Amino acid sequence: MRIRLLSTMAVLVAAAALPAAAQLTNSDAPVDITADELEVVNTECTATWRGNAEALQDTSRLRAQVLRLVNQRGAAKPGGAAGSSCGEMERMEAEGQVFYVTPQQRVRADKGVYVASTEMLTMTGDVVAVQGQNVIRGTRMVINTRTGQGQMVGAATGRNAQGRVRGVIYPNKQNQAAAR
Repeated sequence: MRIRLLSTMAVLVAAAALPAAAQLTNSDAPVDITADELEVVNTECTATWRGNAEALQDTSRLRAQVLRLVNQRGAAKPGGAAGSSCGEMERMEAEGQVFYVTPQQRVRADKGVYVASTEMLTMTGDVVAVQGQNVIRGTRMVINTRTGQGQMVGAATGRNAQGRVRGVIYPNKQNQAAAR
């Protein structure tokens, strides 16, 4: 049962770990972002989408009240123009009822941060990962989006403590029948 629980958790965590900032899926499809408002601060290389922000790519969706893209700061603009240029995306921050949804799974959290250079996605707060009927809940989920390795952490430790990591895993009856 422990191996089944760990493998199911790995699937849930890995599935939620696709690079939310650069792309939502392993796809060349464009990322379509909408929100009630957009604020761009070129001197800080940030773009902040506020109010029911939603990023869609292929069949994946990232929703939050605020999506903030932070790009790397580049060298000064050629010709002595004021400011600097902005380079590749450094990180994407999602705040306020964060939802990451694909056809196979759903993850909800209070906050999410994807760091492009390390390919790590961290979701914090009340984190709930769902795949089919299977549910895993904790307070912090960290996933390496390249390898799919992840970890769910709770707010407490020790037997019977409130806030421990909890999973409800339903057996796959088709797989059990095929193995017999």
